[in-house]
Amino acid sequence: MQVVELLLAAAFAAVVLFQLYSVLGRRMGRQPQDASKLGLAKVLTPRGPAGATDTAAPIQPTGVGALKARDPSFDPQRFLSGARTAYEQIVKAYAAGDRGVLKGLTSSTVFGAFERGLAQREAAARTEQVEFLQPPRADLDDASVNGETARVRVRFLSELRSRTKDAAGEAVDDRRTAEFWTFERLVTSRDPNWTLARVEAAEA
Repeated sequence: MQVVELLLAAAFAAVVLFQLYSVLGRRMGRQPQDASKLGLAKVLTPRGPAGATDTAAPIQPTGVGALKARDPSFDPQRFLSGARTAYEQIVKAYAAGDRGVLKGLTSSTVFGAFERGLAQREAAARTEQVEFLQPPRADLDDASVNGETARVRVRFLSELRSRTKDAAGEAVDDRRTAEFWTFERLVTSRDPNWTLARVEAAEA
């Protein structure tokens, strides 16, 4: 009789543990559905800002050679450092509604999409603050030169905390986002700065 009771208790415990895993386990680790939940790719996609601090040099795609042939000063590591800084600035500027920063770092198309997103948020009387929980990771994904335009695509993985406030109250959301950001510049230009030209969701 005791053996039967023990077996029943073990079975009940297994069911409980399975249910807990079903509820809690879904939010553990890197979830692909989180990639575009609240990232900037969501703002741009209809119209077309994890936690890892690993800064090991990424594998350079073959396109880097073609880019360096047109622009010998191009340095992948220095570029990634600048791209990471631009990424943080743009994500924070979008959250804060800082159009001046956004306009200076993005193409007219991207800025237009951001402007529409900001207008919708303001119409809903909603504000947002963002902080990075860990330094974002940046990996050089692709590089190419088309005519006089150089393009470099970077995969960003970041862990963010967003605080939003509207008529319904205030909410805090921790999320992980993975996005591809494509930067462009003219290789014939004396201006060394790159402009954000495209944002796409990526696998987390």
